[in-house]
Amino acid sequence: MYHKVVVVGHLGRDPEMRYTPSGVPVTNFSVATNRRWKNQDGSDGEETVWFRVTTWRNLAEICNQYLSKGRLVLVEGILRPGENGGPRVYQRSDGTWGAQYELNATTVRFLGGRGDRATGIEAEPEEPPPGFVEENEIPF
Repeated sequence: MYHKVVVVGHLGRDPEMRYTPSGVPVTNFSVATNRRWKNQDGSDGEETVWFRVTTWRNLAEICNQYLSKGRLVLVEGILRPGENGGPRVYQRSDGTWGAQYELNATTVRFLGGRGDRATGIEAEPEEPPPGFVEENEIPF
């Protein structure tokens, strides 16, 4: 079985790059997608969904170098579910609950900006290096 998710939205913050202990670059950034509609009573409705995107190796270095907060991007990737099979659920510092979808990106296309030319960076589907464990995951 295989799935692919395509998200178009704006970066919520600047990318953050780090390296695994074996030296593999990893870049994380968040993307907000917005949906707007008119309700039956004529009022405006709006929904924002946040995605946490992870890129690896060469794609991680390119995203770290060229992306910044507010930039419009198209991201293709594989959805990484939380423990319950859905989004990762967390509690904010103010006590409210939130949910976040996580994507392992295989393609990132930079949209808008710099003359409004769309450019894309594609990579082979990249998995984390063998033996790599996310900070919040416990191996079986």
